[in-house]
Amino acid sequence: MNQTVNSTTVVINQPTVQYQKLLVGTRSGTRDWTTGLFGCFEDCGSLIKACCCLQCMVYELSSRLGDCACMPCYVTGAIIAMRTRTRTLGDIHGSIFTDFLATYCCYSCSVCQMDRELKAMGL
Repeated sequence: MNQTVNSTTVVINQPTVQYQKLLVGTRSGTRDWTTGLFGCFEDCGSLIKACCCLQCMVYELSSRLGDCACMPCYVTGAIIAMRTRTRTLGDIHGSIFTDFLATYCCYSCSVCQMDRELKAMGL
């Protein structure tokens, strides 16, 4: 004799989608820049390149960061984006606002600092 048993399942919580965290670094960075904003004399090659052709140096930095070399010509605020990208790649302390201040107050020093930092990172 086979008997069938009926059972009722009560669902209390609906199933949810589980998202995997993709955060690689920290939100605020874990280290400082390897050189200061006004450390231009720590790398004379970078300083001379900036003095002779600052815009060429910006195009080169854009390429080293993985963007089109012409991107700074066409994108408003490109140097701020490039500095932010450099900072996040290196997990460096800071914010977009401090990136803006550095580039606004001393554009050429900011470009030289990014060049030194990318050299230190091997890019």
